[in-house]
Amino acid sequence: MSTLFDSVLRPTIIAAARSERIKQASQRWSTTEKVVRRFVPGESLDDVLTAIRRELDDGLAVTIDFLGEDTVDESHADATVAAYVALLQAMPRLAPVPPGSLEVSLKLTALGQRLPEHGAKIAEENARTIAEAARSAGASVTVDAEDHSTVDERLAVVRSLRRDFPDVGTVLQAYLRRTEDDCAEFAESGARIRLCKGAYAEPPSVAYPDRGQVDEAYLRCLRILMKGNGYPMVASHDPTMIEAASILAKEFDRAPDTWEHQMLYGIRSDEQRRLAAAGARVRVYIPYGTEWYGYFVRRLAEKPANLGFFLRALAG
Repeated sequence: MSTLFDSVLRPTIIAAARSERIKQASQRWSTTEKVVRRFVPGESLDDVLTAIRRELDDGLAVTIDFLGEDTVDESHADATVAAYVALLQAMPRLAPVPPGSLEVSLKLTALGQRLPEHGAKIAEENARTIAEAARSAGASVTVDAEDHSTVDERLAVVRSLRRDFPDVGTVLQAYLRRTEDDCAEFAESGARIRLCKGAYAEPPSVAYPDRGQVDEAYLRCLRILMKGNGYPMVASHDPTMIEAASILAKEFDRAPDTWEHQMLYGIRSDEQRRLAAAGARVRVYIPYGTEWYGYFVRRLAEKPANLGFFLRALAG
């Protein structure tokens, strides 16, 4: 089943993530909306604040993503900035909040990176506006990963942001062949790094095509981060990676507050709470907003269990 999923179903599902026709059709299905709520708690600010409060009350930290990407309209980028600033200004409504519990995740393409003129500059300026609002709110910022064509520009923006906002972190995807070198650089610099396996369709020339190769690359990258000077954020639901993270943390004498697990909203919630109860730091990635389609489809493409959940819900 896993071979069929990786070779046939996963590429097909990921291709659907970029299909405007399928997107429009799926958004009209009431069943789809019900299933999406497993992964996306809602579209409004009040929806996400309610979800955040629930996770905080269970002893978990959060990172919040206002959904959207690949904008080529500057007004859409401005609207995304406004949504993040409104979210951060609403954070006092969540008090009391343990230190370090609040984070926002940004996609540079949602902030204008793909605009035809000065896209990277506009995206960085927008990210700076959000980072300043986050600082005022006592939250941190992580610049999210996208497909491989955006990596060089994204990491350049992150380096620039970190000169003024040292707690800005970013995401590195283990399935990219370049990522071990990127891990070494950012671990040396003391950065916050969220390590994930990768959720975009990439050519074999830049990414490992085999699930076993990706797992091996993840473990190599995780060792680099745990050994380094930064703050590793272990973004995985895979029991093997979760266990490996704990083993490596002990090997390199890392205190519990110097690294964390990260998991997605709605996936392995019981495991999130088990780890937190055992004393680990656990952060839940909470997306919200109307642009949920691409995010939702990539979750279906990650593993057969997610797709099975969706198909069972449709059948029901």
